Amino acid sequence: MKIYLSLFFCLISFTIHAQDKSYTKVLKLMGSRFEITVVAENEVQSSNYIQIAVDEIVRIEKLISEWDPNSQVSEINRQAGLKAIKVDQELFDLIKRSIQISKLTQGAFDISFASMDKIWKFDGSMKSMPTSDEIKKSVAKIGFQNIILDEVNSTVFLKNEGMKIGFGAIGKGYAADKTKKLMIDLNVKAGIINASGDLNSWGKQPNGESWKVGITNPLNKEKVFSWLPIDNSAVVTSGNYEKFVEFDGVRYTHIINPKTGYPVTGLNSVTIFSQSAELADALATAVFVMGLETGLDFINQLKNIECVIIDSNNKIHQSKNIKLNTY
Repeated sequence: MKIYLSLFFCLISFTIHAQDKSYTKVLKLMGSRFEITVVAENEVQSSNYIQIAVDEIVRIEKLISEWDPNSQVSEINRQAGLKAIKVDQELFDLIKRSIQISKLTQGAFDISFASMDKIWKFDGSMKSMPTSDEIKKSVAKIGFQNIILDEVNSTVFLKNEGMKIGFGAIGKGYAADKTKKLMIDLNVKAGIINASGDLNSWGKQPNGESWKVGITNPLNKEKVFSWLPIDNSAVVTSGNYEKFVEFDGVRYTHIINPKTGYPVTGLNSVTIFSQSAELADALATAVFVMGLETGLDFINQLKNIECVIIDSNNKIHQSKNIKLNTY
């Protein structure tokens, strides 16, 4: 889950010329809170740009939704174990990139996580912990290796009956990236697409300064411990502290390891900095699953990607090329 409240943005509008202002609209898209900010000459122009951005996000949701019975993703899932489904090139490419990230993270990120049996519930309805057999069985159909792509025919085939794919851990980041590109193509000077904590930015604030993102203590969301400038880049924060259940004094939180079926432990939040919100979205989930030491080592091996991790003891850790000015 992407925790919108874990990010505070410096979106104050300053004016250099009369026509340079930032305009922001908050609305619900893809089942989540989106905040769209654009720099434009006037309110009419900004409204036009924001509506184009909204239309693009709605288009992407229809393309990748596993809940829309008419989507190509739903058809792929319905035909799992039966036949391959021809899909739009855009969707094919997204699935292909998702598999590449799965290989890179050794399965810590996996879009076939949608195949998992929903035995963990974090809505207060769980009264007892699942058995070890139930947990093992719940992840039996997960496995990106069983997503078969045909480059020539642009088809997708899920090898095992009952298998599913979903884009909950990458879809909003993808929407932020695509919408940003569209805005740049339309010569929108600057802005931010904030998809419920999956954020991508371009250009500068009207006063010429960089947009800024504040990282907060997950246990004290009103306090920012560091402000960082973001220049034409993406930031994604995942949090693991709001949805949980407790059994015998042990807290089990909502991010599940797709390999084991057990909730991950040891971390409260992961923030990833990258050029792509899509990639940052996926890596935030992967680092949670990997854990602190493995996750930091993994990020330190990647170019132009940084992270800030807050562990379950509320201690801050950061990758080697990022410098935090804490308050």
